Amino acid sequence: MAPPRTYRCDALTLKTLPFEESGLLVTAYSREYGKLRAIAKNARKPTSRLVGHLEPLTLARLALARGRNLDLIQQAQTLDALPALKGDLAAISQGLYVAELLDGFGSEANPNPPLFQLAADTLQALPAGPAELPLRYFDLHLLRLNGLLPELYQCVECRRPVEQERHQFNPSLGGVLCLDCPAADADAPVRPLSLRALKVLRLLHRGELAEAAALTLPPPLAEELRTLLASAVRYWLGREIRANSFLRQLRNESAAAVI
Repeated sequence: MAPPRTYRCDALTLKTLPFEESGLLVTAYSREYGKLRAIAKNARKPTSRLVGHLEPLTLARLALARGRNLDLIQQAQTLDALPALKGDLAAISQGLYVAELLDGFGSEANPNPPLFQLAADTLQALPAGPAELPLRYFDLHLLRLNGLLPELYQCVECRRPVEQERHQFNPSLGGVLCLDCPAADADAPVRPLSLRALKVLRLLHRGELAEAAALTLPPPLAEELRTLLASAVRYWLGREIRANSFLRQLRNESAAAVI
């Protein structure tokens, strides 16, 4: 049986590009269908009722019609425009980081409702306070929901429980590595892993996003976690994360302002 010609879904707009004279090419991640690429005809016209509902980092309910190459967005209704996030430069930059990873790891015609909910919950948590832990929670559970969760409890080589202060981290081998096991065949460098960082990673793994959002880390520990998870995300994504360069610039400017 052929699929219905029209369908509806809840989706987060990840990015848009001009299409033809007045349309938009919209990339979104939906709860029901995974990643979507669809055309919103005439959405850039001043009289369009669509464009405000299709801004990047907007949660909306979409009505679409199947097309020969790309589907067509016929209607859109905003569910959450995330105004608190969009009112802050740092928060919106962090939101674009979430969108970039969702675009990179999400696949078309392969729904992953928990991944959609993780992204929506993370974006809603970002403006509430320091963003390091919500973003690190997102990194870790993005990997988990794609079957790529790093091993945090035993050595990936010898499978023995890791001992305190005798562990390191390698994304290509799949996580924590004890000091007795060499990593000569790894595709990515072994990174130091402090006991405090390992404890926070385990807390993020077992805990909820709200718990992560309530925590504040000292800058050196936050930087260690950022570096560790970035190495894992970058390894599986196969490229650098573009949003990281701007986030790094914002952090440097904020640190300089404090000095």
